[in-house]
Amino acid sequence: MVNSAPQSDSHEFDASKTRTQGQLVLRRFLRHRLAMVSLGVFIFLVLFAFLGPFIWTYDYEDVTSKSYQPMSGTHPLGTTQVGKDMLALLMRGTGYSLQIALIVAALATAIGVIFGALAGYLRGFVDTALMRLVDLLLIIPQIAVAAIVVKGFSGSWYVVALVLAAFAWMQIARITRGETLSLAQREFIEAARACGASTSRIIFKHLVPNMIGSITVNATLAIASAVLTEAALSFLGLGVQPPDTSLGVIVLENYGQFMNRPWLFWGPFIVLVSLSLAVNFIGDGLRDAFDPRQTKVRA
Repeated sequence: MVNSAPQSDSHEFDASKTRTQGQLVLRRFLRHRLAMVSLGVFIFLVLFAFLGPFIWTYDYEDVTSKSYQPMSGTHPLGTTQVGKDMLALLMRGTGYSLQIALIVAALATAIGVIFGALAGYLRGFVDTALMRLVDLLLIIPQIAVAAIVVKGFSGSWYVVALVLAAFAWMQIARITRGETLSLAQREFIEAARACGASTSRIIFKHLVPNMIGSITVNATLAIASAVLTEAALSFLGLGVQPPDTSLGVIVLENYGQFMNRPWLFWGPFIVLVSLSLAVNFIGDGLRDAFDPRQTKVRA
């Protein structure tokens, strides 16, 4: 018996197989090999910093019987001058550096996006005033001012994070302003205005979601920048102060052992460089994934 039911065309468009914008971005990002490797490194460092202390035998405050013990099964990175296990100390320092970097990125991104979107959307006097403020802050030497403020507030890690965030939002504000100036002329913004939408609704419901790509990329770059800036301040003795610690502090305390006990210097240095590079490459992968003109990584 012949089935008279019409056969579906294999070339017919199947709406169920269409991908959303988010799925396309995720697919492009997952196909970016360097970004995937970097994401794995970043996740490993996060687990190393926050889960490692619960697994490792020694605490960062424990003092062993001898100072400057060489690398061994008991102490994979040896011990410091006062007899502390370097691996445990490195976990603690990595955790503090990550906390500082994440707080800086979150605050700087939030402030930069709000200021940039307001300047680009309202334009006129508001745009002029905000951009002149940005220009003024950009010419102030960040390292010098941060060092003075941090020293004045005892050098706690959260103080360092707040000071760095106060100087990290200007570039994000400039980029956001530029995108807002372009998006504000689009038809969907004009339609929102015609419907009586408030300024805050237009900015946060229409403009910011359409800038999520650049916002995400700049947030990752802010993390990498904060890691290096904090390390530079701490290495100069002007950043995080004891009893708090960070990767920069650990490098400072052990750079004198570069020749005699190089593992004490290279351990924290390699973690610092790996963290910075991993975040930068993740940012590159996100940039390629969000950019629809990219042909390097196809969906």
